[in-house]
This record gives sequence, structure tokens and C-alpha cells, in this order.
Amino acid sequence: MEYLANDLTPRERYKVLTSFVLPRPIAWVTTVGPTGVVNAAPFSFFNVFCETPPLCMFAVNLRPDGRVKDTLVNIQRSGEFVVHIADEPWARAMHDSSGDFPPDIGEPGYLGLKLAPSTKVAVPRLADAPWTMECKTWKTIDVNGDRQLIMGEGINFHIRDELWDDDAMRVHMDRYHPVGRMFADRYCRTDDRVEFPTAEGAKAARP
Repeated sequence: MEYLANDLTPRERYKVLTSFVLPRPIAWVTTVGPTGVVNAAPFSFFNVFCETPPLCMFAVNLRPDGRVKDTLVNIQRSGEFVVHIADEPWARAMHDSSGDFPPDIGEPGYLGLKLAPSTKVAVPRLADAPWTMECKTWKTIDVNGDRQLIMGEGINFHIRDELWDDDAMRVHMDRYHPVGRMFADRYCRTDDRVEFPTAEGAKAARP
């Protein structure tokens, strides 16, 4: 089966992409509105892609009715945001925060999520998230006027203590249970893991 991208509608292209690029990590992003309301929203067009500087990127599209999402409005004003990864205990709250909330109602308050002060940015973080990265906007890219790619530079990290071996700089994978995005309202657990021996590459030719 084969498609030319230009022969598909935007919705059809979205379905072809999101049905197969699976699972996707989810950025659970907090920002602060002009009146101090804390917004939290998930974005699954997301990943990290550099360590020097530590950069992440996620895409913010318009709402179905054409309104600009609060996350984008807040980032454009302040240049700051906090990215969290949700694990299984917080997956439902993360999903519920994707609903349509007016700007004067903060998702953390409505959903009963505990906030904690960040260290290097003014935006609060979700206190119970397993991993958090405080970010300042590094660059934004406008895509066709209806989507913004937000690149953030991570300037401070918070990690749940029991998940991290500080001496080895390794995560305890038996204790860390992040969720991934599938498509529509479907998510996946990430506990069914496979490990292979180190790849050796091409064998040297024998004399």
C-alpha cells in the first residue's frame, strides 16, 4: 500500500503518521497564564533530541475551532515552561488534562494535582511527576500558521529519588513505568521490554 502525502487530506495524513509511529513519548507541559493560573496539557508530538544543550521539542496545534491553545499563549508571553513525563499512577490525570479547559481554570487545581515551585523558572512543576525538566524557549518554528514547534532548553531537572542511581547515573527501570501514546484515546504501558547483546558490526576479514 502506498500514498503520496499530497493526495491525502490533513486528517488522513495525521492518521497515517500517528497510527504507526508508536508508541510516542508524551510531554506533560505546565505553563502560567497572565493571571497566575497554572495550565497543564499533554503533547505527544514530542521528544528530546540533543544533550548539549539539552533540548526538547513538542508541537502545539490550534484547537478544532481555531483558537490558540493556552500552552502556546503562555509560552509566547513568558518564554518558560516545564516538561514532565507521566508514569502509570498519573496517566489518567495526564489524559484528563487534555480536555477543554477555559484559561481561568487550571488543570492541576481542577484535577487535584499537587504543584511545587521550580528552581530556575517561574512556572510551577507537578510535584509527583517522576521526571521533570524546567525549560526556557530555545527556538520556535511556525508550520503553516496552524502549528508551532516549540524547542526548549532544559536548564534544571527533578527526578523522583527512588528511580535514579546517582552514582551510576542510571534509571532503575524496574521502578520506572512511563506510559506512551498510541492513537485516539489509547495509551500503552512500557514494561514489556527486550534486551539484545551489544551489536558488534561487521566482522574483520580473516587473513
